[in-house]
Amino acid sequence: MKNFEIFGKKYKKMIKKMYLGSSLCKRMIFKSFSRFNVVSTLLFIVLAITCGYVYLYNEGVNVSDVNVAQISNLDTEDSEGVCDLYDGKWVLDESGTYPLYNASQCPFAENSFNCLANGRGDKGYLKWRWKPNNCDILRFDVDVMLEKLRGKRIVFVGDSLSRTQWESMICLLMTGVDDKKSVYEINGNKISKKIRYLGVRFSSHNFTVEFYRSVFLVKIGSVPKHSPKRVKSTIKLDELDGIRSKWIDSDILVFNTGHWWNRAKLFEIGCYFKVGGRLKLGMSTMDAYTTALNTWASWVESMIDTDRTRVFFRTFEGSHWSGSHGHTCKVTKMPTFGSKSEYRSHFSDIIKKVVNNMAVPVTAMHVTPLGSFRSDAHVGTWSDNPTVPDCSHWCLPGVPDAWNEILFSYL
Repeated sequence: MKNFEIFGKKYKKMIKKMYLGSSLCKRMIFKSFSRFNVVSTLLFIVLAITCGYVYLYNEGVNVSDVNVAQISNLDTEDSEGVCDLYDGKWVLDESGTYPLYNASQCPFAENSFNCLANGRGDKGYLKWRWKPNNCDILRFDVDVMLEKLRGKRIVFVGDSLSRTQWESMICLLMTGVDDKKSVYEINGNKISKKIRYLGVRFSSHNFTVEFYRSVFLVKIGSVPKHSPKRVKSTIKLDELDGIRSKWIDSDILVFNTGHWWNRAKLFEIGCYFKVGGRLKLGMSTMDAYTTALNTWASWVESMIDTDRTRVFFRTFEGSHWSGSHGHTCKVTKMPTFGSKSEYRSHFSDIIKKVVNNMAVPVTAMHVTPLGSFRSDAHVGTWSDNPTVPDCSHWCLPGVPDAWNEILFSYL
C-alpha cells in the first residue's frame, strides 16, 4: 500500500504538468491544423502521451514502486478465471502414468469392479485424465501421500460408491508399499458388499483407511402402529445412523449418499419416511433427502472437531442407464461430452446448498460432472456376474481414482 501511495502522489504531479504541457501542445496543433480536426485530435493524443513519457523519464518515477505482482494477479484472474477443480474435461494421457495401479495386484479391489480381469478387451478407458480448465490437479505422488497420512485415520461413510472410492484409495497407496503383507484388513475380513465395517491398516506408516456402510446416513426405523399395510420399513430422517459414534475422532472424513434414494429402493419395497416418530407418506424423495442432509449437517456441527478433522461430502455420481424404463446399460468406447446443464443433479444441488449453509468448514466434492462424461468407464457386463449389467458402478482402475486425486490435492 505504501508503494501505491508514493506512486499516487507522483502521479498527481505528473498529471498536472502533463495537463499544462498538453494545453500548450493543443493550442499549437489546432492553430496550424484548424481545418483538420480529426488529424489534430490524434496528434494531440500522441503529443500528450509523449510529454507524459518524457516527464516520467526526467522525474525518475521508478516503475518498481508499483506492486506489479498484485496487478498481474488481477489480470490473471480476469483472463483465466479461478481454479475450479470440477470444471474441466477428460484428456487422453499417453504418458504411461495411467492407470495408476493394477487391480489384479491389489487384494482390496473387488472382483466385481476389476473389469480387465473379467474380460473387458479394450483398455482405452484407462488412459483418461481429468483436467480442470484453469489449473492442474497435482500428480499423485504415493511417497508424499504415505507420509502425509502417517499416524492418521481416514474414514469413508456411505453406499457402495463410497466403498469403491475406499478401495481405490487403498490400491493407490499400496503402490508405494514394498511389503504388501504389512497392509491388512483389521478383522481379517474379505471385501464384501454386506459388511458394515471394513478397516485396512498400513502398519509401515501407522494409519488406517476405513469404510462404514450407511446408504442413507440416517437411521432405519420401525413401522409405527396402525400404519398402512404397504409400509414395511421406515427411514428416520431426523436421526443419524446408529453407528455414527464410530465416525468421530477421524482425521479425514468423507461422506456420500444418493443412489438408494429412488422409488425402486424405497416405495416399491415398502420403505417410507418418518420424522418425529410420525409417518410421512406424502413426502417426496427430494424433500426427504434435504431433511436427512440437514440432520447430518447438524450432527457434524455439534460432534465433529473440524480443527482436527477435514470433512468432505462427495456429490452424486452420474450413472448411464438408458431406455424407456432406465434399465438399459450400454457402455461406450469413448467418453461422451455435452453441455454443463445436461449433467446437473438435484441431489448434488441439495448437497452443495446444505454444505454452503453449515456453520463449520466442510468441502463439497462436486464430482458429478466428472462421472457424467464417462459412459465408457462403467462395469457394464464385465463383473463377477455378467448376467446383470451395471451402469452405476465404475471399473477399477477408473473414475474413483480421479476423486482420490482431487481429495489428495486438498491435503
